[in-house]
Amino acid sequence: MFATKNINLAWNGGDLLSFLPILLTLIFFSLYWFVAHSEKIKSKFYQSNPSDKDLFNHIFFTKIFGFISMGIFPLLLCLLVFKDKSIADFGLSFNQDTLLFSLSWTLGLSILVIPIAHFSAKKPKNLINYPQARSKIWSKSMRVKEAFAWFAYLFGYELLFRGVLLFPLVEAFGVWPAIAINIALYAATHIPKGLDETIGAVPLGLVLCILTLLSGDIWIAFLVHVAMAWTNTFTALHFHPDMEYEEKIK
Repeated sequence: MFATKNINLAWNGGDLLSFLPILLTLIFFSLYWFVAHSEKIKSKFYQSNPSDKDLFNHIFFTKIFGFISMGIFPLLLCLLVFKDKSIADFGLSFNQDTLLFSLSWTLGLSILVIPIAHFSAKKPKNLINYPQARSKIWSKSMRVKEAFAWFAYLFGYELLFRGVLLFPLVEAFGVWPAIAINIALYAATHIPKGLDETIGAVPLGLVLCILTLLSGDIWIAFLVHVAMAWTNTFTALHFHPDMEYEEKIK
């Protein structure tokens, strides 16, 4: 007979609290990623000679899908499985006790990261990827929808990583193991965007995890991430040599 190690594979009482959030993060981020990069879905939006609207609508769809797949579905599944938990246990709450702390850190970090994002967004290697929609002419309505799409997408993204993933793992493993797992998965999602963003995700992820736990909610991480994304996107749009505001060509 084959010999095996004596490993206890039985479920312990708290195993599901760590197992499910990690699994959901993997499943739903992967679902978002493969849908966003699906050639079949692209073909639904792109014609043989795609217009600016086609290019924009595809990216808008992927961001709204990201909001649903990464934010709504994992949260609902956790609430369904963990009957004793509410949305506040996953960082969706407004804590009066930490409100001033949250406002101060949101403002302070935004003041820090917005100039950095603005400077980085003008670099040629950034303009290869941003704005993500490669439309050449951007109308005012497209810019408004782009801002909304980032807002929705990043809400789902932060709810997954700083809410569904972080808080249960702190309860299961403790603060620092939970933060280490969070940073590892968070940085890994940036690998396709290049070395700079992957490395940058490590200290940023550490800071956002700590601030999330200290505030008891996801709002600092979410709002700072939105500030970075808006700055990056609209700075890149302004300086991109192949893109223009509709108003400027009339």
